[in-house]
Amino acid sequence: MVPTFLCLLFIGFLFWTDRKRPGRPSGATWVPLAWMFIAGSRFVSAWLNLSPSFGSASDLADGSPIDRAVFFGLIIAGLVILARRKADWRNALFSSKWVLLYYLYCLASMAWAEDPAVLAKRWVKELGNPVMVFVLLTERRPYEAIGAVLRRLSFLLLPLSVLFIKYFPALGRAYHWDGSPMYTGVGTQKNDLGLMCLVAGIYVAWELLKRRGKTDPALTRQDKAVLLILTAMLAWLLHMSDSQTSFVCLVTAAFVFLLGRTRFVERRPSRIIGILGFAGFAAWIFNDVSGMKEALLNFLGRDPTLTNRTDIWRIVQEFKVNPIVGVGFMSFWSGDRLEELWRRIGGQINQAHNGYLEQYLNLGYIGVGFILIIVLTGILGVRRQLYLNYNAAMLRLCFIVVALLYNNTEASFYGINNMWTLLLLGCLEAPRQMHVTADAPLEQSVMRGRVLASRPPLREKVRGARTRRPL
Repeated sequence: MVPTFLCLLFIGFLFWTDRKRPGRPSGATWVPLAWMFIAGSRFVSAWLNLSPSFGSASDLADGSPIDRAVFFGLIIAGLVILARRKADWRNALFSSKWVLLYYLYCLASMAWAEDPAVLAKRWVKELGNPVMVFVLLTERRPYEAIGAVLRRLSFLLLPLSVLFIKYFPALGRAYHWDGSPMYTGVGTQKNDLGLMCLVAGIYVAWELLKRRGKTDPALTRQDKAVLLILTAMLAWLLHMSDSQTSFVCLVTAAFVFLLGRTRFVERRPSRIIGILGFAGFAAWIFNDVSGMKEALLNFLGRDPTLTNRTDIWRIVQEFKVNPIVGVGFMSFWSGDRLEELWRRIGGQINQAHNGYLEQYLNLGYIGVGFILIIVLTGILGVRRQLYLNYNAAMLRLCFIVVALLYNNTEASFYGINNMWTLLLLGCLEAPRQMHVTADAPLEQSVMRGRVLASRPPLREKVRGARTRRPL
C-alpha cells in the first residue's frame, strides 16, 4: 500500500505543477487524454479484470461490451465538444479531404468484406481517432494543447508503469514462451511499454530542444526538474521494455529536433524536409547495397528475423487477397483465416508487424496509396507552417517521420493506438476559428496556405486611420 500511495501522491504533485504553467488548455482536452491513456495502456475491461478470453476468432470479433460502451461514450463527448466550437468546418473538411476519403473508402470496403457487421463496429470505433484529433486542433492554442496532453499522459503512464514493474509483477510483467520475463508496465506487452516511452520521449525532446524566441517563456527550475524526472523514468522503462523499435524511433525524433536547431536549417526551415527525405532514400539504397540492416540489427542485439517478424511476413503473404482493394478494413485477421494464421504462426497475434503490409492485406494498394497521400499532404502543410509557427511545425514533422519509421516493424495505421493518433495530428491542419475576440492572444496557423492570426477587425483599423490628423 505504501508504494501505491507514494506513486499516486507523486502523480498528484506532477499535475499540481502543471497547473502553474502558462497557456493551459481548456478542460475539453481531458477527453482526448482519457482516449490516449486507454489506447496507450489497457482497455477498461482489462483494468477492471473483466476482459473476455480470446480463445477463438469469434471471441476476438465480439470484443468487450464494456470497452465498446467506454469508447462510444468518449466519441459522443468529443462530438459534443466539436459541435459547440465555432470553427470553419467547411475549410477544415476540405483541407482534410484525403483523410475523409480514406475513411469513406474504409467504410465502403464492407461491400467485399467477409463480415460487414464486424467491420462496421470497428469503423465506428476508429472514428474516435479523428474526433480526438480535432478536439485538440480546435483548441485556441492547439499545439500547446497537444504538448499538455502528451505531458499529462507521461505523468500517468510512466510512474504507474514503474509501480507495476517494481511492486506488482503480476500486473506489470508477462512471460515469453521460454519462461523469460517480459516487462509490460501498464500495457499488455513489451511493445506497449516501449510506445509509452516513445510518446513521452517525443514530448521531452520537443520541450528541451525546441527553438525559443523572445516571446517564448523560458523553462523554470520546476519545469527542468519535472523533465529530468520524466527522462529518468522513461530511460529505465525503455531499457526494461527491450523495445528496439521504440528506441530507434526515439533517437530519430531527437535527431529531427536537433537538426531543426542548426543554423543551416534555421536560415531556411524548409531545408529540413529535403535533408530528411534524402537521408531516408540514401539509407534505403545503402542498405540494399551494403547490408547495413544486418549490421544495425547486430548492434541492437536482434536476430536477422526481427524476432520472427520475417516469418510472419512470409506466412501472411501466402494468403490470397485482392491486391487492389484487399479483404476489407481491419478484416484480414478474422474468421477461418485467423484460425489458420494462428496455427501456422504458432501464436495468437492480430497484426502483421508491418504497417505497410498490414494496409495492403486489409485495403490493398489503394489503402497504401491513401496513407502515402495523407502523409504527403501533411508534409506539404508542415513545409508551409515552418515559416509561420516553427515549433509546431517541427512537432508535426517529428510525428510524421516517427510514424513512418515505426510502421516498418509494427502496424499502427489504424485502430486504437497512439501512434496513429500522432500521425493524424501531424498530417491534419488546425481549423480556422470563425469568431475571435479582439483581446485573444496572437496565434498563427496555416489553412490552405494562408496566415491566420487573431487581430482586430479591418473596419476598426480603417476607422482609426480616418481619425488621425496630419502633424
